Amino acid sequence: MFFGKKKTELPNAAEALPGRSTEMALHNFHAVLGTPLKPPFPAGSHELIIGMGCFWGAERKFWQVPGVISTAVGYSAGFTPNPTYQEVCTGMTGHNEVVRIIYDPSEVSIEQLLQIFWESHNPTHGMRQGNDAGTQYRSGIYTTRAEQKVVAEESKNAYQARLSAAGLGTITTEILPAAEFYYAENEHQQYLAKNPDGYCGLGGTGVSCQIGTAA
Repeated sequence: MFFGKKKTELPNAAEALPGRSTEMALHNFHAVLGTPLKPPFPAGSHELIIGMGCFWGAERKFWQVPGVISTAVGYSAGFTPNPTYQEVCTGMTGHNEVVRIIYDPSEVSIEQLLQIFWESHNPTHGMRQGNDAGTQYRSGIYTTRAEQKVVAEESKNAYQARLSAAGLGTITTEILPAAEFYYAENEHQQYLAKNPDGYCGLGGTGVSCQIGTAA
């Protein structure tokens, strides 16, 4: 039941599910990298949160990147505290399926991470990616540092020019300060490492993103 709301229409705070005060129980160990999923993280590390469709495939994209210390999937940019996967799928939490990326900026730059972000999904699709439709599949960049926001906005503008030149539509990606990150259930963490034949709905536009160069 969606309480009269469409799955592609965000609820407001008053309409959102109430959630709970108890945090999700979590095994604090990355199944691929062997690093903690929860803080504290190494001194000097940076955090970026992104949404680009089903978080299973999105997380795999980033744990493979040299310089990434840890990744975790979860829910953010909505209203419901400590939601379950089933609640997020109703569309009545306001949350996006997201990946929290902890990275060493001396080994991988925010520009490199955003290039992977832009090229690995279709940011013009609004509240869906491929066959996955719903507000939890929207494209989003959630920043934790001022310089991340600057680079995100600049890269969005540059990539839009390249998409327009290729005859594609308008980017719908939301760029916002990171809100509370709620960890998803254990079975969703590093899902495609645990289930190598599992579903991955990611698909890019085929247009390259050249951050820092003329479009």
